[in-house]
Amino acid sequence: MTTRTQAPAAPPDTSGAGTPLALSALLAGTLVGTLTNNIINVPLPQILSHFDASLEDGALLAVGFLLTFAASMPLAGWVGDRFGRRRVYCLALLGTAVCAAGAATAPTLEILVAWRALGGFAAAAFAPAVMGLITWLFDANRRARAVGAWATVNGIGQAVGPSLGGFVAGTWGWRWVFVPLVPIALIGLAGTLRWIPAFPGRLLGLDAVGATTLTLGSAGIVLGLSMFGKSGTALSVPPAILAVSVLVLVWFVVHCLRAREPFVDVRLLVESRFARSAVAAFAQMFCLGTALLAVPLRLTATGTSTATAGMILFALPAVMALLAPVAGRTTDRIGARRVLRFGLVVLAASQIALAVGLAAPQPDPMWVTVTLAVSGLGIAAVQTPAAAGSTRSPVGAQGTGLGVFNLIRFGGSAVGAAWVTVALATWTAGIVFAVCAAVACLAFAATFLGPDPEND
Repeated sequence: MTTRTQAPAAPPDTSGAGTPLALSALLAGTLVGTLTNNIINVPLPQILSHFDASLEDGALLAVGFLLTFAASMPLAGWVGDRFGRRRVYCLALLGTAVCAAGAATAPTLEILVAWRALGGFAAAAFAPAVMGLITWLFDANRRARAVGAWATVNGIGQAVGPSLGGFVAGTWGWRWVFVPLVPIALIGLAGTLRWIPAFPGRLLGLDAVGATTLTLGSAGIVLGLSMFGKSGTALSVPPAILAVSVLVLVWFVVHCLRAREPFVDVRLLVESRFARSAVAAFAQMFCLGTALLAVPLRLTATGTSTATAGMILFALPAVMALLAPVAGRTTDRIGARRVLRFGLVVLAASQIALAVGLAAPQPDPMWVTVTLAVSGLGIAAVQTPAAAGSTRSPVGAQGTGLGVFNLIRFGGSAVGAAWVTVALATWTAGIVFAVCAAVACLAFAATFLGPDPEND
């Protein structure tokens, strides 16, 4: 017996609960989740050297986290609705701290991979819980600004994570890169218990078939994409995994359409507000994931030092973080869809400029830096209204709906990274970013779906 996954009822009065202190407690989870994902990027060679492991073995550190992180988001959203979003968010913070401590003391690579995978499960609850709590605590007139702060912290995590990991590992050793995650998570836990009121759970049954097929199908998609270009992997393996995963997701859709009380009401996923927000978020993360991987690869391949390439790349997340609050205030003032369209136009133009600049035999560093900064502007103007728009949709009132939104969002990053792996082996950087521009243009076209009410 299952029960329809409805949005849990809010307490009678939450007025005034959406304070800056409450928001800061939520942003701590956003920051620690982002850092957990990318803080090992730079120290990875040092970790592999310590354990005398190959690059293929080391890839499990990133893939293991990403698999559990992305695929578990819809289920984590359901758990938040069932047991209370504040409670689940607190457990996620505590779990992240424990997993970080476990990773810092792991005696073998296998145990380190296991702690990273468990950390992915814990971090999966952050995005749906934080977005759901922001929706609950902040009314429509203040929500986009709160989401803008969330986007800012996402950008800060993207900007400082790899550099922080490299600095800490170079100064004290790779084990210490996990240590800063512990106090950030515990500070967020203390702030949540102090400033965020209890969010009521709701007695909900679990559609086991829907939850299992969505989780397994999503995990298979991420796994298949991550295997493209890996040495030692047969060319037929990634497409086979992707094909099976797509069939599992088709099973999920068919089951949810027939089920009386499905895990996710898939009919609501095509509602215009959610659909265009999810498509825009996918496009934004596709472009971001492509740039973070392809730009440094192209620059170093043409003689730029690793340090210089890192400084050039920093322009993108830095501008993204700086302008996210402006995007939030503007969204509150003129509406989400207008800001979304502006951001997608800027993003598409910046991808064309990157295609031109990086296709040159010796890319001009200034051209690439300015273009990445413009790309950061476009991403900032997409991320905030897309997230705000998803929370205003009917399915966005459900934890599973917010989980699906974030699954699609992070899926864009995984597809972008896989695209780079496949494309750079055959085509030029110009083609890589031309496809990014096309994806942004498709997302722009999707913004014309459905009605356009004020503040939509």
